[in-house]
Amino acid sequence: MTIATPAREPQALNKLMFVKLMPLLIIAYILSFLDRTNIALAKHHLDVDLGISAAAYGLGAGLFFLTYALSEIPSNLIMHKVGARFWIARIMVTWGLISAAMAFVQGETSFYVLRLLLGIAEAGLFPGVMLYLTYWFNREQRARATGYFLLGVCFANIIGGPVGAALMRMDGLLGWHGWQWMFLLEGLPAVAFAWVVWRKLPDRPSKAPWLSAEEARGIEQRIALETEEGAGEGGHSLKNWLTPQILLAIFVYFCHQITIYTVIFFLPSIISKYGELSTMSVGLLTSLPWIAAALGAVLIPRFATTPGRCRRLLVTGLLTMALGLGIASISGPVFSLLGFCLSAVMFFVVQSIIFLYPASRLKGVALAGGLGFVNACGLLGGFVGPSVMGAIEMSTGNAMNGLKVIAVVLVIAALAALRLRQGQEQAPAPQAIMKPATK
Repeated sequence: MTIATPAREPQALNKLMFVKLMPLLIIAYILSFLDRTNIALAKHHLDVDLGISAAAYGLGAGLFFLTYALSEIPSNLIMHKVGARFWIARIMVTWGLISAAMAFVQGETSFYVLRLLLGIAEAGLFPGVMLYLTYWFNREQRARATGYFLLGVCFANIIGGPVGAALMRMDGLLGWHGWQWMFLLEGLPAVAFAWVVWRKLPDRPSKAPWLSAEEARGIEQRIALETEEGAGEGGHSLKNWLTPQILLAIFVYFCHQITIYTVIFFLPSIISKYGELSTMSVGLLTSLPWIAAALGAVLIPRFATTPGRCRRLLVTGLLTMALGLGIASISGPVFSLLGFCLSAVMFFVVQSIIFLYPASRLKGVALAGGLGFVNACGLLGGFVGPSVMGAIEMSTGNAMNGLKVIAVVLVIAALAALRLRQGQEQAPAPQAIMKPATK
């Protein structure tokens, strides 16, 4: 005979969900980002060993984003149908195997093909997790949960360089190049961790063995009531994703992604021009803004508990990012690096909040596809940012001029964010339903 345990207090229940879910999701995202960006370390060696030119490398790097963006919506719709546990595990197995297969690249054609396949395989992880969090956390907790998840990007950028450099030192072992060992040994952990996800990640609260039936039912009922309060669109027609508010959220996210990927791809080269620095010194200095980003992701999104606070944090975050890049663009090495750190503090504060807006206006299949649509459109910033930055550097001879342009773009995004509203902000207040307004 089993004895029923009393339901936990909401605060204890939220803490339990964070402890049980977030480490799994964060580790998955760390592995994802490592496998997505490790070609940067192999760039020179691919040229020397296989004759893959800088132009071919750039095309291959970009092809990943093309198929990734095109596959986001169908991937999220499938996850909504088959469940998060199976689909996230499937994503990890396929991207891990394809990333490991990069060790067997023979030339430009195989490089292009594997980058295209990697984009298809990895597509859906980020919007899938954004959808998954809506099953568990209410609006007050969701920005905080998203901020924790985005720690994966920070950790990947902090450890990616040293880990990749260490693996590259295996050059010559068993007749393999160092870059081959790097691709293989950074790809296979994703396959192994997929088994952990399959065993430990419950699809929904009702499937979690560490929740009582009463607790699971309470969580799901609370989420359902919130969804009905703010979101009225449940179909998967494109018109549900093309409303003015969702398009406005996409524009803000697009500007944000321009900044993120510009910093990812150009920060090491900018720092390398600060003076006579070793490769290890450049790597260590490059990690500082990502440490700042991690601190921001942990400490700040927890304050995004109401629509008004969300909007203020979003606008403040975008303006802070612009200010930091502006400082970096006009300062010497020390203040330039401090400017990057200031900007980075708000990187994932902004990203954790922006997805609250489409999530508050859609439900069901529309929510699953809509989050994929928002992320796919935002990822175009991954194309535009580095391309514009490179073009400005080539035409002016100074990468810092590109930072000034991106700072202006962020100010425009902040002005646009002032007009964002969550779905429940348009709903009449309960008092207004119960009794007429008084003067």
